[in-house]
Amino acid sequence: MDKRAATRARIVAAADRLFYEQGFEHTSFTAIAEAVGISRGNFYYHFRTKDDILAAVIEARAAETRAMLEQWAAEAPSPQERIRRFVRIVVANGDDIQRFGCPVGTLTAELAKLRHPSRPDAVAVFTLFRTWLGKQFTELDPTADADALALHVLAGSQGIAMLSNAFGDEAFVRREVARLDAWLDSQVTANR
Repeated sequence: MDKRAATRARIVAAADRLFYEQGFEHTSFTAIAEAVGISRGNFYYHFRTKDDILAAVIEARAAETRAMLEQWAAEAPSPQERIRRFVRIVVANGDDIQRFGCPVGTLTAELAKLRHPSRPDAVAVFTLFRTWLGKQFTELDPTADADALALHVLAGSQGIAMLSNAFGDEAFVRREVARLDAWLDSQVTANR
């Protein structure tokens, strides 16, 4: 990676973290430039507007999500185990979710409040999860309403993340994840 690409990647990573921790609207060019350790002039060389940075952050999140889903597909032997990996992400990222909420959910909600034109792009990250979960449920049972099951898991995960952020109760998160795990087991048992 050349120096320009490396600097751009550092800007996107810093903006991603700041958008997550502070929100898109409350993150300034200056804050991002300071986090990366570059001047505002150098910053503008890479990104002209905050919307340009937002687009790059969403693109990076989508790429990271695709890579994670591919990794889960490669590592987990069954669709049930792959779905379970998704369900358990709320525990795996528990500290950040407790402090800042779900990175996808919080950004999507903020962009909706702002009526920002990039909202559909942020929603596309949820769509990646929805489509992937649907594929897993189809593999478990080709006759099931895979999209409805995928949305059920996605909604459960988002609810757990939101309440984890609201209450900071790790025991609640673990109980709810265990309930989603048990529900998943019941879906598999019912389809045998």
